[in-house]
Amino acid sequence: MGYLQRPPARVLGVDPGLTRCGLGVVEGVPGRPPKLIAVGVVRTEPGAEISARLLAIEQEIERWLDEHRPDTVAVERVFSQHNVRTVMGTAQAGAVAIVCAARRGLPVALHTPSEVKAAVTGSGRADKDQVTLMVSRLLRLADPPRPADAADALALAICHLWRVPAIRERTALAQGGIT
Repeated sequence: MGYLQRPPARVLGVDPGLTRCGLGVVEGVPGRPPKLIAVGVVRTEPGAEISARLLAIEQEIERWLDEHRPDTVAVERVFSQHNVRTVMGTAQAGAVAIVCAARRGLPVALHTPSEVKAAVTGSGRADKDQVTLMVSRLLRLADPPRPADAADALALAICHLWRVPAIRERTALAQGGIT
């Protein structure tokens, strides 16, 4: 059986949040250093109405989808936190990203923070500084992406780019097929 080269995939990573929603687009193939396409943060005012904040996030994600045309969207899976208000805002912002992708028929993947950390640093317990450092190295950036939400969005995109094809191949092999 010969090796089939895959075309580069483009992934939009979304680190959801109401005050700061990180967005990062990378392109590449598993096992190779990815290429940075774009990185940024959508900011909303904490005192604004929730509807206005979610609309602002939706409009910016739609703009990014138009401009960068990703093949898939990777969103951080909301995990249990002590602050219910923070969890709700994160979940709502994440849902906006999922709806934007679904509206375009784009696949959506949810990754836990520990999955993302393990994918980019080798440890699911890495701290934010370690994640930012590894994202900077992997993307060959002179300066680290700031704030941390931007680096986290890139880490999500890298995680998805590298892990999902391998997961699909393992699943196909376990089912007796090849993808």
